[in-house]
Amino acid sequence: MFLAFQQHPRRYLYGALAAYFLISATLNTSIIWLERQRPGTSPLQWWEAPLWEYSSALSFLLLCPLLFAGFRRYPLRWVGLPIQLAGHFLASVLFCLCHVGVMVVLRKWGYALAGQDYQFGPWLRELFYEYQKDGWSYLGVLTGYHLGGFIVSRLQGEAHWLDRSEADRDSDVTQSDTLQQVLVKKLDKEFLVKLDQVQWLEANGNYVNLHSHGRVYPLRTTLSKLESQLDERTFCRVHRRYLVNQNSVDHLSFQPSGDGDIRLIDGTTLKVSRRYREVLRQTLSIADNLS
Repeated sequence: MFLAFQQHPRRYLYGALAAYFLISATLNTSIIWLERQRPGTSPLQWWEAPLWEYSSALSFLLLCPLLFAGFRRYPLRWVGLPIQLAGHFLASVLFCLCHVGVMVVLRKWGYALAGQDYQFGPWLRELFYEYQKDGWSYLGVLTGYHLGGFIVSRLQGEAHWLDRSEADRDSDVTQSDTLQQVLVKKLDKEFLVKLDQVQWLEANGNYVNLHSHGRVYPLRTTLSKLESQLDERTFCRVHRRYLVNQNSVDHLSFQPSGDGDIRLIDGTTLKVSRRYREVLRQTLSIADNLS
């Protein structure tokens, strides 16, 4: 199960979020409906409570990619913590404004379909009320994102540069200038991953993900820096985000525009930029298949 998550993390993440919001909105809808059945409360039409809750949940879900992009761009650090807290406070206010804006638009559309008009109420008062909820929601998502990332990193392991002193103690490591293997720390264990067993490499923010037999090991570096330390006879650049192991290539296909796809032996398909087409002609020696 964890291997499947490693291969498609966003699919599982957003699937879990969608399930959570669906369950939460359904429970909140039932609570509102039951409360409005009490004597002395104003009745609701059957569709109003679901519209309120599902519009809020949907707008939250739509904004999650922006939140995650911000969290990746500005991860929590101990250095400059006051500035970070101020930044996240402003981000939570902006998130609340966006959440309320999308939510109100969805509700107005829903009411319009029913031939009615939706009134949000006094904006300042309602925004203050909504921020009391959205502020805590933002904090919860921020905490969950970093806590979940920490747990995942501990489970999958994180790659580190192998010190020369460690390399010298390992008989399998050559003394060439090219990087041969990396040290992976996983829970309470450490083991070596030989780079010639890595099928492809992917740039991911401040990390490069090493994909090896269905597992993903993040290495804190840039793709360009790592490329300069790899054996060019084994790895070649196919995209600004990807490097591939030439021994793992199954076949290539190109469009008239020059862009194309490269399929690996394990079934993975990656994009190939036109700027790397000639490089592939030379390094893979399959020019006849590129026509």
